[in-house]
Amino acid sequence: MKSPLPLAALLIASPALAGPTQDWPQWRGPAGDGIAPEQAAPLSWDRETNVRWRTPLAQPGNGSPVVSAGKVFLCMAEDDQGKGRSLLCLDADGGEELWRRTVDFGHAMPTHPSNPHCSTTPASNGERVVVWHASAGLHCYDLEGELLWSRELGEFRHMWGHGTSPVLFEDSVLLQSGPGERSFVAAFELESGATRWEVEEPVEPREQQGEDERLVGSWCTPLITRVGERALALSAQPTRLVAYDARTGEEAFWCEGLVASRGDLSYSSPVVADGVCLVQGGYVGPSIGLRLGGEGDVTGSRRIWHHPELMSNCGSGVFAGGAVFIPDMDGFLYCIEPKSGEALWRRRISRGGTWGSVVSAGGRLYLMNQKGTTYVFAPRSEELELLAENPLGETTNATPAVAGGRIFLRTHEAIYCIADAD
Repeated sequence: MKSPLPLAALLIASPALAGPTQDWPQWRGPAGDGIAPEQAAPLSWDRETNVRWRTPLAQPGNGSPVVSAGKVFLCMAEDDQGKGRSLLCLDADGGEELWRRTVDFGHAMPTHPSNPHCSTTPASNGERVVVWHASAGLHCYDLEGELLWSRELGEFRHMWGHGTSPVLFEDSVLLQSGPGERSFVAAFELESGATRWEVEEPVEPREQQGEDERLVGSWCTPLITRVGERALALSAQPTRLVAYDARTGEEAFWCEGLVASRGDLSYSSPVVADGVCLVQGGYVGPSIGLRLGGEGDVTGSRRIWHHPELMSNCGSGVFAGGAVFIPDMDGFLYCIEPKSGEALWRRRISRGGTWGSVVSAGGRLYLMNQKGTTYVFAPRSEELELLAENPLGETTNATPAVAGGRIFLRTHEAIYCIADAD
């Protein structure tokens, strides 16, 4: 089954550019901003209530599911060393596994126990699906599982593993590679896998803090948005925010400010809110806000706020109700006024850590914690209004996907389809 929507309508990751769709085709949804357009989603569930189906998974993973053309795609390692790296395809209605394609990488690679191998999210346009297995390559399949092309992009070795995801834009695949000795952003032809452009991000060695080696790396998946006549890929690099022209790779502008005392790290995707881009550094790193636009280094001309230390977060925020809602790693939720960077409120929402990202659907916000409980709350800047707590009792670091009025949740043990009772 092919999507009836044109490719560009599905893939341009900007609220002003994305067409309506009932799919969740890539990381953070059709526009890459965590928003399910024109959709409602279930409010309440647990392991016995409103579960349409549950499909067990043999290995854990932090990557999120995507939904495209009646199919659910997700990544999973075949072993705890990541020697086999798979893309799974499930039936969206019943949860049955339709096919599995495994890359036999054959090498054990380092990662952190909290970040299992294959912790990326696939991307699909309703006809093709693309998956990045880091050192095991970039691969494109049709929706029946036939391999169309593969690209080997080098080795990406980091003690914390990998986690960035491919983004589809028009007829290209955009990928921020790394972390590792070499880090770059590139675009590849969706049809053939040929390189369209590639820009390497220089990582300069900095002064070591004490006896520990300085930590450097970016796990950010870029966000595509429009600024004037240009479609730009906003990418949080280890020390700065860079806006690349999505069609040519030209660095349109950049903003410094992500260097922290503990390292040069970026985990989450940027958030765009009324012309302001919010970027959060990792590991209790800085946060910055800048007005989109300009040319070259806009640190002095367009950066409107900079907080040296605000929070430590892995999950990405969402813009809703005039504010930005961002989770930290310790179970707190922040409500941020985007133009000042002021925290309007900070409340503990979770009894466990929160590594997943916030999702918006049907006027509600959804956030899943590491214990598998999804918190549903209202997008209110005045105070936290908690609407529901939905426990599954299984470990997870993934982010919900919303498609066709259903929620798809990935834990370390299984993938769930949540739907209101008929």
